[in-house]
Amino acid sequence: MRIKSLHILGVSLLLLCFGLKVTAQIETGAGNSDFSIPKAEVACGPWLQAVTENEFVVVWTTNVDAAVWGELAPDDGSHFYAKTRPRFFESKHGRRLTGQLHRVKISGLQPGTKYRYRIYQQAVLLDQGNKRMVFGDSYGTDVLRSEPYSVTTLNEAKESVNISMVNDIHGDDPLFRKLMGNIQSEQTDFVVFNGDMLTQIESEKQLVDGYLQSTSELFAPDVPLFALRGNHELRGKFAHRFFDYFPSPNGKAYYAFRHGPAYFIFLDSGEDKPDSDVRYYGLSVFDDFREEQAQWLEQVLSSDEFKSAPVKIVFMHMPPAQRAWHGMMEVKRLFMPLLNEADVDLMLSGHIHKHSFIPSGEIGNSFPVLINSNDWRTDLTINRAEIAIRLVDSEGAVVNTYQLKTKQ
Repeated sequence: MRIKSLHILGVSLLLLCFGLKVTAQIETGAGNSDFSIPKAEVACGPWLQAVTENEFVVVWTTNVDAAVWGELAPDDGSHFYAKTRPRFFESKHGRRLTGQLHRVKISGLQPGTKYRYRIYQQAVLLDQGNKRMVFGDSYGTDVLRSEPYSVTTLNEAKESVNISMVNDIHGDDPLFRKLMGNIQSEQTDFVVFNGDMLTQIESEKQLVDGYLQSTSELFAPDVPLFALRGNHELRGKFAHRFFDYFPSPNGKAYYAFRHGPAYFIFLDSGEDKPDSDVRYYGLSVFDDFREEQAQWLEQVLSSDEFKSAPVKIVFMHMPPAQRAWHGMMEVKRLFMPLLNEADVDLMLSGHIHKHSFIPSGEIGNSFPVLINSNDWRTDLTINRAEIAIRLVDSEGAVVNTYQLKTKQ
């Protein structure tokens, strides 16, 4: 019995010495150079999504599996370290999530109010399920040597709204950086990606390399982003993950909201060819999807919130029947009769890869349709009385302008 006890004591001392040795190696960097504890770092992001009058979602990815959270502070001139800031965790049905893609909802906010925020991540060192989980140190936004991120919630009472829109980049990141590198973040209320930002979506890496890394570097930690799918975002083995990276305000592919004097409707035009096309491999059911969306649109257009808005703007990737392909014919058949009776002021589209302005009445439309080029940016300034449009090329030159009176 004494021998057994001595054996146990010896093993315990050996483990203790080994633990002390490992701790020393971690602290000094000595010993086996292959031994290291993973550190959770931001791989891409953050970018702001689903911003409303009282909440927003911040999205980012990490280099390793991690548990994450966000912290919020008012924009009151105090230092972020002045006091403990409220934490908002990434969770689902009461349990915090771990992984490498993160979406943290921060809620309970006031309309038209600027807030500061930072993000934290903590590496998962060991995950043995219910038996044991071990986490590393937490690392967050450096608010000691730099300013925290900021966000301003939507505000119906705002008198004027500034928006920038791009589309049909098809993964041309150098072009994207030129188009978006000179937007005035402080003056921009939100940015719209109006579809076909990639040719297909096969992986997260393709999203990141195609435009998402540049998005987070150029503006998206502080400027809200609203994304619509084009027909090309519907293709590829990773296409079904699109809204994991771009969550919408209502959790659907189509949505609407009021900001300033304008009510904005975002419609998902679906695929451009019939569902039976061989290239869809039997997976496309967009005819049913557009029918479902038309029912939703009818409800939105009959709402008091829509009717009371002085200005009404529609975003949709494919314009209505500009070419006689199935998808555009369907959006014209299903959406246009509803929109034509709704006092819409402007529709903004892409898809064609060249600029076009379609005046009211030209294609059975009661409102103008502006189609943005694939290598231009559309900037909008909207107030109750008019919509000022500037088309900007990749060199920052204004190549065209429009001044539209609203119908209010």
